[in-house]
Amino acid sequence: MDNPLLGQEALPAFVSIRPEHVEPAVRELLTQNRARIGELATLGEPTFATVIEPLEELHHKISRTWSPVSHLNAVLNSEALRAGYNACLPLLSAYQTDLGQSEPLYRAYRTIAARQGATLSAVQRHLIEHAVRDFRLAGVGLPEERKERFKTSMLELAKLQAKFEENVLDATNNWSWHVTEESELTGLNEMLIEQARRRAQERNAAGWILALDQPTYVAVLTDAQSESLRRAFYEAWSTRASEQGPNAGRWNNSAVMEEILRRRHEAAQLLDFPNYAQYALATRMAHTVEEVLSFLHELAAHARGAAQAEFAELEAFAGRKLAAWDVGFYAERLQRERFQVSQEELRPYFPLPRVLAGLFEVAERLFDVRIRERSSAPVWHPDVRFFDLSTANGEPIGSFYLDAYARPKKRSGAWMDECVGRKRLASGEALPVAYLVCNFLPPGADRPALLTHDDVVTLFHEFGHGLHHLLTRVDYPSIAGINGVAWDAVELPSQFLENYAWHPDVLQRISGHFQNGSPLPADSRARLIATRSFHAGLAMMRQLEFALFDFRIHAEYSSERGGRISEILGEVRDTVAVIPVPQWNRFPNSFGHIFAGGYAAGYYSYKWAEVLAADAFAAFEESGVFDRATAQRFLEAILSRGGSRDALEAFIEFRGRRPDVRALLRQHGIAATAGRAA
Repeated sequence: MDNPLLGQEALPAFVSIRPEHVEPAVRELLTQNRARIGELATLGEPTFATVIEPLEELHHKISRTWSPVSHLNAVLNSEALRAGYNACLPLLSAYQTDLGQSEPLYRAYRTIAARQGATLSAVQRHLIEHAVRDFRLAGVGLPEERKERFKTSMLELAKLQAKFEENVLDATNNWSWHVTEESELTGLNEMLIEQARRRAQERNAAGWILALDQPTYVAVLTDAQSESLRRAFYEAWSTRASEQGPNAGRWNNSAVMEEILRRRHEAAQLLDFPNYAQYALATRMAHTVEEVLSFLHELAAHARGAAQAEFAELEAFAGRKLAAWDVGFYAERLQRERFQVSQEELRPYFPLPRVLAGLFEVAERLFDVRIRERSSAPVWHPDVRFFDLSTANGEPIGSFYLDAYARPKKRSGAWMDECVGRKRLASGEALPVAYLVCNFLPPGADRPALLTHDDVVTLFHEFGHGLHHLLTRVDYPSIAGINGVAWDAVELPSQFLENYAWHPDVLQRISGHFQNGSPLPADSRARLIATRSFHAGLAMMRQLEFALFDFRIHAEYSSERGGRISEILGEVRDTVAVIPVPQWNRFPNSFGHIFAGGYAAGYYSYKWAEVLAADAFAAFEESGVFDRATAQRFLEAILSRGGSRDALEAFIEFRGRRPDVRALLRQHGIAATAGRAA
């Protein structure tokens, strides 16, 4: 049979892809690639054109085939698809490790650098530097026995990380809350209540059934007047995939986490790194464990006083000691009282179609592009939309999918990922295509999807990642778009674009009441903007708690003592946590960013890149937030370069100096005691 995963179409044939296609497609492609790699490894006179370009094409083919599989596993999960996905993880892991440990290819890259270096472009030389570094980080220089151990660790990690994510998804999907008394729903928005009512009808139950999807969880913790309902949701969410909570022991990630840390540490030590944190820093802007910890503790020193004052004020406002499940509720009440604005009251002004139109206008004004919807593209769900990006004169640049709404069998959170990477090689060309995925409340029968302003910021954030992928001008897949970018710089474009969701002119353009189209009134815009620094200290300390926990468990792992996950988390909370957390909270067990995603020993990247983003946006504030010359410099220095240039050098090219933390502190209304470059 024809396998749609092996087709040559510009876009994946989602309507034709079935779980039974996955493993045969991957096996066939890996067999072909291995044969071609064997040929390339034996060339007597390797050149950039005869070895590196063909390897870039093989990289593109693997990504092009695996991307829709990985994506569907996240947004349309099923047992059959999960089985096919998991069957391929060891195959792909072994392939990548064998490729990275190929001594003939390693020698070929070094030979090309030595013989052709003077005639290659800067981008080509940087590609070779990246590749040589990655060969070393894959263990190319290890003795055979250590190579095999490294390969085994990588294989096991691939399976363990997938298992972690599966456990979180299953724990999330298998909990719901049945409400029979309408009074228990007081405070929740009508859209959520109607959705819960329909869910109960579908299950032939009376009343309402609330699911544990992210929009529902956030709404309950923020708006539900019933403390018992808030506590139930908080407990279910914060104990997912653990030995605590309503599903205690089912889908428990505790042993999985410990084994992930052990395998990462083992892999790092095989390469003569003292720990996985130092190994991870080999490809980042930050270079030492001490540098990262110093950065995080400095931010904590700046934010701690503000956070403590904010929490004391919140408890005074509530008139009692607050539990973790009370904080969001009373913070929303305090914000509403102080600024006369609330997230739920803003929803009618942010219908998704209007927000998208305004978001696209921002990109068009900044980067002189055009964005148009295409209705004929193959999609994986009826809710998914597809858009083309072009220059002002109509030249195609790339495309992206938007999967905006929460639904069962879809991973929580929001993300951008590569569907197709850009390439311009002798073997052919491809334009970049991105997935933009969110989990907003879906539309109703008589209204569009209505967003909170927090949702709006999330959409701008993910679109910033999308622009980084789509506006690349690098021709080689391994360093195009977000590929090859230092991980502590990869959040720069996304966090940069968030700033526009707070700008008064943009707020006017992206808002329009879904019933009459009237924009958010000027006084409401001003009050909303004023909320940006509301509880900024608490928000920063919370992110620093996550970042310090992540970095320390990877930096301090020892074979004798293990991961000490709960112990280190307790120490971190003693140092930086302001809001008390119950003993049974098990947030690490669902912390997918570090145990299943790409942020292991890298969650600090959010704060690191936030410093870069705030400082970059300050340049726009100095010259006008839509100044075309500044936007062109940002495009040329940052967005278009992909991984083809050192991230710090690229930032300095744009800003004219190293990044300064004071821009971030000003943005959040936190006084800086001293300035320091990131």
